[in-house]
Amino acid sequence: MDIGVARTFLEVVKTGSFVGAAETLHISQTAVSARIRVLEEHLGRAVFVRNKAGARLTPAGDRFLRFAAGLVQTWETARSTVALPPGRAASISLGAELSLWNPLLSQWLVWMRRECPDIALRTRIETGERLLELVREGAVDAAVLYGAPRRPGLVAELLFEERLVLVRTASPREEVEMVGIDWGEEFATNVRAAFPELANPAVTIDYGPLALDYILAVGGAGYFREGFVRPQLAEGRLEIVTNSPAFSYPAYLVSSERTDPAMLPLLREGLRVAAAARV
Repeated sequence: MDIGVARTFLEVVKTGSFVGAAETLHISQTAVSARIRVLEEHLGRAVFVRNKAGARLTPAGDRFLRFAAGLVQTWETARSTVALPPGRAASISLGAELSLWNPLLSQWLVWMRRECPDIALRTRIETGERLLELVREGAVDAAVLYGAPRRPGLVAELLFEERLVLVRTASPREEVEMVGIDWGEEFATNVRAAFPELANPAVTIDYGPLALDYILAVGGAGYFREGFVRPQLAEGRLEIVTNSPAFSYPAYLVSSERTDPAMLPLLREGLRVAAAARV
């Protein structure tokens, strides 16, 4: 079976519609329909029920779901193994959220190059949700992301915990505006409980580095990862707000139940060394 058929099936499941899958895969809706029709001919069963609301799995489609993910993962493993560069004995692919790339993943790459020079490396930067899909599909061996993801077939291991601290531009004689920053649902719940009067900030930014640039440029306050703003705190450009609550912000290594178990110790060790060196 063409591996593109399995990928298309998984994308319809993910988006809930043939239209959504076509947009994500950058193909026509007709092509999506044709691929699903080929799959159903191979299986001898319908895998989706289509209606105005989109597409939902039939019992047969639900049973095929885990096999589709396995097919894609097996293909990705085979492709990367067969295509190993000269002098490399194996390969590891690792994904990460953008905010974790520098310095964590940079230091991990350096560690891997020094400690495991015979392993080929591939990295990918995506959103947390997309990374979970890539791990589940087998497109990457594992991913590092914040939050506590729970997905069938995925295993999440705590790598380290950071603190989110409330900082402000160092102007104690002036009132400063609180800037909302998206650190996930758990953080949002905690902040609403701690600061009910700030439920709807005038400015909300969903990327920490951009929020920091904004606050440093115009003044303000917001929650940031303590390690990330340590240079600005040391320089006196920011200060931690006295008596403000801090919140835990854990990072996880997420792998699939089908990830090569021989690679996981290398991932854990290298990432923990990189995490220890990042602060």
